[in-house]
Amino acid sequence: MRTVVALAVLLSVFFSPLSVADEPAPSAEPADPGAPPEAIAHWKDLRFGMFIHWGPVALTGHEIGWSRGRQTPVDKYDALHKEFNPTEFDADEWVQIAKAAGMKYLVITSKHHDGFCIWPSEHTEYDIAATPFQRDPLKELAEACRKHGLEFGAYYSVCDWRHPAFPKGSPGGRTDKPTADLDAYDQYLQGQVKELITNYGPLLVMWFDVPQVYTQKHGLSMVRMLRKLQPNIVINNRAYAEAGRTSHFNAQRMVGDFSTPEQRIGGFDRQRPWETCMTICRQWAWKPDDTMKPLDQCLQTLLHTIGGDGNLLFNVGPMPDGRIEPRQAERLKAMGEWIRPRAEAIYGTRGGPIKPGKWGAATCKGNHVYLFVMDWPDNGPLTLPALGGDVTAARLLPKGEVDVETKDGRLMLDVAPQRRDPIATVIELTVDGPAIDIPVVDPPAPPSH
Repeated sequence: MRTVVALAVLLSVFFSPLSVADEPAPSAEPADPGAPPEAIAHWKDLRFGMFIHWGPVALTGHEIGWSRGRQTPVDKYDALHKEFNPTEFDADEWVQIAKAAGMKYLVITSKHHDGFCIWPSEHTEYDIAATPFQRDPLKELAEACRKHGLEFGAYYSVCDWRHPAFPKGSPGGRTDKPTADLDAYDQYLQGQVKELITNYGPLLVMWFDVPQVYTQKHGLSMVRMLRKLQPNIVINNRAYAEAGRTSHFNAQRMVGDFSTPEQRIGGFDRQRPWETCMTICRQWAWKPDDTMKPLDQCLQTLLHTIGGDGNLLFNVGPMPDGRIEPRQAERLKAMGEWIRPRAEAIYGTRGGPIKPGKWGAATCKGNHVYLFVMDWPDNGPLTLPALGGDVTAARLLPKGEVDVETKDGRLMLDVAPQRRDPIATVIELTVDGPAIDIPVVDPPAPPSH
């Protein structure tokens, strides 16, 4: 029988902060040492990953976590797992869909704000073992990722609106629980994240979310524990709340190894690693007939993100039967078909040296600069700021010719209209030195039309 810890009896930018008294940072313990530089560099090189939000909530078609106590009454929401039997779930198929899209890693919601765990946890009975499904999707996904060459990571919600010891409850983490005991909840949380590392690791990343009142008083020791268990693990900026800055969203800039702009593309930044998380449709969890982003928007989101030196974690919400919705799978496949012949301009690159803008985006690697031109002038060449070194060669990717001229501090490029790609025309420039050393410049003014 699994041990149950006895305790006393949605991811959104649209909710205002909760007011919490300032709490001094612990003075006796050292700060988070962070992941090793080589681990962060490896994660950045991957550039494109699949985010998955999934659980019994898929039976309702509403948002995971946030719909508890809102669209779905709490007692009904908490009983959904008794009907959750995703017999069509196939970990290999999910991973192959991600791989076909050009994704290099996968991160899934092991536990969202509703407290349900998609693995059989020793610390609760509110988990996948209590469903008719009786399998361990987390284990199957971890094994499928290793089989097919993808990195595997786990999302874990710091807040738990169902757990009696976590101070906040549904709907939306805005109610107070009379049985709150943050010290007891911290033991529960640390036991579960240790379980994730021990049973399903090594993990590429631990992706935490919405810490609310869980501050560095508890969070720093939790993060240090993870780093001892797996020194090369990469941790995002939502593992705990900074003292005095506790909120629902809590995307603090300097907590953890990377920042997490949500449903928007982050700004150009080569200093602080970052990753945009964004949905392929509108909702994180599956919703019938949800509006899906067109192919050009999906790909241009990726290109603007890597052009700003960030990663893109692109979300799908699988259906109640365990399948990724076929139309979403087709969209991802089309993304991969476009990416493959242009892969050298995407993976293992750094953003810049020209910042993203309406014109497009740029990446660089070795002695190459890659330009993703998305907006051409009606007449004449596209004019960009000149690069810091001489351009010794130029070509289109995957193939083709491009006219290049450097004059009066400007770089002028032209491609025959019939050779331009409606998503992004990719131009490879060879320069006479390390492209990363070229000074970063602002984007040009939008072309005239």
